[in-house]
Amino acid sequence: MTDLTAAHITRNARRTRTGLMGYLDLYRQRRALAHMDDAQLTDLGLTKAEAQQEADRPVWDAPNHWQR
Repeated sequence: MTDLTAAHITRNARRTRTGLMGYLDLYRQRRALAHMDDAQLTDLGLTKAEAQQEADRPVWDAPNHWQR
């Protein structure tokens, strides 16, 4: 039987954020952020400058909560 508890899902999500695939996902997210229009950025509560600043970060500059 598959374990689908919240703790199990959270543990697995943390694991997938690290490593090559995690960084590839981060790269894709930042590229998508850079291509969003003003309406989409407003929905996220971001300005164009904030979105561009995040998109310009290098892929190895992962968010602090990704650190183990």
